[in-house]
Amino acid sequence: MSHQTGITANDELRSFLAQSKDGHVRLIKVTIDNEQLTFSTSREPISTWENDYDELVLPLLEDKMPCYILYRLDTKNSMGYEWLFIAWSPDFAPVRQKMLYAATRATMKSEFGGGQIKDELFGTVQSDVSLRGYHKHVQAALAPAPLTMAEEELQFIKQNEVNAHINVETKSQTMQGVAFPLTAEAAEAVIAFRDGTYNYVQLSLDLTKEVVNVAETDNIRVANLISHVPKDNARYHLFKFSHTHEGDSIDSILFIYSMPGYKCSIKERMLYSSCKSPLCEQLTSNGIEIEKKIEIDDPSELTEEFIYDEIHPKKNAARQAFAKPKGPAGRGPKRMTRNTE
Repeated sequence: MSHQTGITANDELRSFLAQSKDGHVRLIKVTIDNEQLTFSTSREPISTWENDYDELVLPLLEDKMPCYILYRLDTKNSMGYEWLFIAWSPDFAPVRQKMLYAATRATMKSEFGGGQIKDELFGTVQSDVSLRGYHKHVQAALAPAPLTMAEEELQFIKQNEVNAHINVETKSQTMQGVAFPLTAEAAEAVIAFRDGTYNYVQLSLDLTKEVVNVAETDNIRVANLISHVPKDNARYHLFKFSHTHEGDSIDSILFIYSMPGYKCSIKERMLYSSCKSPLCEQLTSNGIEIEKKIEIDDPSELTEEFIYDEIHPKKNAARQAFAKPKGPAGRGPKRMTRNTE
């Protein structure tokens, strides 16, 4: 999602970031101003990183304005001090601001240098990004991933089918859809799509964290849809197709599932296939009425003509009644045969 918004750091921020990695800075706050990543403020270390954390971080969080905070830890790696990247997106911030900051996160990390960022923390309330919230985040990341309901069902089935007699008439259960939750950013993108802020949203699965992320948001023309579909990874796409049909202007919401065949791992193919239906149900519950679901394995299929025909399929002409062919000319009248019995 890097550089999706076209926003980059200004010269002042780049200069400060380059000079702040020797240990004399504890915290850097960055905001987006005039379509640029801008240096807002910084703080020097007072004590250990844990003792400084709440005292320095929490006062800088505004109730209605997102921001980025880079917080220096006391540990080092081969590149120098390790940092924590905090993305603050409060619940009461304007949706446009939330989406702008969400789409520029990758750019901000790239500008700083991802090799020194040890961990990333996202929060909508202060308890999410407090020191206690960060410790909970670390514990959750270290804990083994819990089994989903579908995985528990599958495990139960396997345990009970070890000695099962299998024959032609055997009926066995199949794995149901897996419902991955939407991240806060993905939920915001879906709502923005529903409200008309964007006409295109691309969603991806985090196979490790088992969540649905937003990969891209934009306003695009149908002719540009092909270029937004990855050729090496599976994705879900929401697209509002504005067109004219029989003289009426129509907006049709499409759910497109793109799976580039065997370029993806088996796990990725299985999870994307299993999550598709539950995700559509989540979208419907958020007020998005999907008119057509389309599955493709080649982005080049998504032409305007193809999409139009999917929504408005052409009616087949009525079949003509079978016409018995005429017999050969000049064969004479039909002859009657006498029954010899």
